Amino acid sequence: MSAGAPASVLSGRWDVAGRAGASAARYAPLVPAVATVLLLCVPADRGDVAAAGKITPADAASAVLVVCCAVRLLRRRARPLDRRAVLVLGAPAVGLAVATIASADPAASLPGFVRHLQIFVLVPAALVLTLRTARDFRVVAGSVVLLALVQGAIGVHQYLTGTGASYMGENVRAVGTFGPLDIMGMSTVVAYGLMAALALGLAPDTDAPRWLRPAALGSAAALVPPLAVSFSRGAWIATATAVVVVLLLAGLRLAVRTLAVLVALAVVLVGGAGAGSEMLSRRVTSITTVSEAPDRSVTDRYSLWAAAAGMWRDAPVTGVGLKGFPAHRDSHASLGLSSGSEIAGAGLAFQREPLLSPHNMYLLVLSEQGLIGITALVGSWAALLVWALRRLTAARRSGRHADCGLAATGLLVWQSVDFLSSDIGGPSTVLSAVLFGLVGWWALAAPVGGRAAGRIRDE
Repeated sequence: MSAGAPASVLSGRWDVAGRAGASAARYAPLVPAVATVLLLCVPADRGDVAAAGKITPADAASAVLVVCCAVRLLRRRARPLDRRAVLVLGAPAVGLAVATIASADPAASLPGFVRHLQIFVLVPAALVLTLRTARDFRVVAGSVVLLALVQGAIGVHQYLTGTGASYMGENVRAVGTFGPLDIMGMSTVVAYGLMAALALGLAPDTDAPRWLRPAALGSAAALVPPLAVSFSRGAWIATATAVVVVLLLAGLRLAVRTLAVLVALAVVLVGGAGAGSEMLSRRVTSITTVSEAPDRSVTDRYSLWAAAAGMWRDAPVTGVGLKGFPAHRDSHASLGLSSGSEIAGAGLAFQREPLLSPHNMYLLVLSEQGLIGITALVGSWAALLVWALRRLTAARRSGRHADCGLAATGLLVWQSVDFLSSDIGGPSTVLSAVLFGLVGWWALAAPVGGRAAGRIRDE
């Protein structure tokens, strides 16, 4: 800079630098949360089944998120949450602690306690305390959409090139970078992204740029094909349910128009899928025929559900203990239960994966944590849903932040339905913790009336 430079130029450059620094400082707390989401793009270890339980980069980022949040709280020395928020967010920890202490082998249950605490308590609470404005919510939700688009693109490529996981004798099942060991990983991620994009597109904020709505709705449409070729019946049912709920909350007339478009898209997708149309048709048809002529996977699932119910009958209050399902499975399962599911493809040689859970989160909690655990966990989710709907009603009246409310409600509905045919496990599980954090922030940050954990502020 020359000595004769005008003072206004110097002042302008200092202002730009100051704004850039302020913006960086403003979004710095979100970096661990966004990293937790985007690090799920890192390919999972496909060496063996045991690798599925290892700590992933996304898990490490979630730990950084919790630590950073704790450090900020210690520095401020302020009461971060009101009693209601503490009760709702901390309730699952009670069931986890009781189940671990009452377990026949507390040491064996301790890893399960830590994992469940991470997913259902620590990471959600840290995210609730980290998010400060609706814009923060949209940044994290946008990172979920970006992750879904990346994983979806990889999944469609796997389907088209025959490099996916094995399905009906062909390597066409889309699994993204998660591999066949986490067969539900890609479908879960894609469904999360679809729900977030749909909500952001249906109810864009008044200050949102014009390109946001078409970009969000276009992203939601782009995520339909990878969800279809994941061949995940549970994800399909959960997505259909959540989409209907979101559309109805967005408005009846809009719901009718959008549903008509989605039905037409589904017909075109199934009818124009070429060689894969028969596979898709069979998979869709199997949803309504599982009770009449179930395949091996459905038969095994029924056996696992019955085993979980038997464990609960043996220990109805506290369950058999976290991580106790595999140890008690054989003594409660029928003789018709197979030794494991067959997996292959997507870079993994043929092997059998042991069936270590009932593939139903509610039955898993009931069997391992008993009535105390299921009441605490499901009660927490029910409270979040009620308050999320209340906040959404107020947001629609004010015309602000309804997109955040639709996204939070849709994601929670999706997860609640999907847990009927799935449970936690695999690298993608940490994303569920982010989901509960987003829902928790919306439901608890600025409820109608009363004291709040934080305030939704306009930027």
